[in-house]
Amino acid sequence: MKVLCILTNNFEEIEAIGTYAILSRGKVLVDLVSLHDEELTGKYGLHITKLKKLNEIDYKDYDCLFIAGGSQYIELEHSETFKNIVKYFFNNDKYIAAICAGPTILGHMGLLKNKNYTCFNSMNDNFGGNYIDKYAVRDGKLITGKSAAATIEFAFLLLESLMGKEVSEHTKESVFYYHN
Repeated sequence: MKVLCILTNNFEEIEAIGTYAILSRGKVLVDLVSLHDEELTGKYGLHITKLKKLNEIDYKDYDCLFIAGGSQYIELEHSETFKNIVKYFFNNDKYIAAICAGPTILGHMGLLKNKNYTCFNSMNDNFGGNYIDKYAVRDGKLITGKSAAATIEFAFLLLESLMGKEVSEHTKESVFYYHN
């Protein structure tokens, strides 16, 4: 399985890097790719260098699009290139995973209609779907997460969706998820 995570400046670090780490532990290939530049700075100053640029990869080679939150959602939502990629994943029945502010992009595009989803509470709008006030929600190949605090639950739900329950449970055990 291959996951594409497209980032811009002001991405939410815990959501992007936490999900990356959990998926990587579960043997999922995750590429963090920049919408524009080789270097990005997260919302809290984490600086990432030597990223692949979006124009250097073929997004059609990926099984899942992962959208991290943070105020980067504004730039992503205004990018026609990014929205075309979202449409490709949606129209080709590929996985789309979005957390916090990320699902609002999907909502504004009309992709949450008749879907169960979650997102950051104050960003929930009338998207035509069924908002569920949980940390992580799956509806078919759509996986959504509520907030930065939901990152671990979201990442494990995504891992289970992509690789199966056995891989997810093994990965949980490897990080001592089940504490006595």
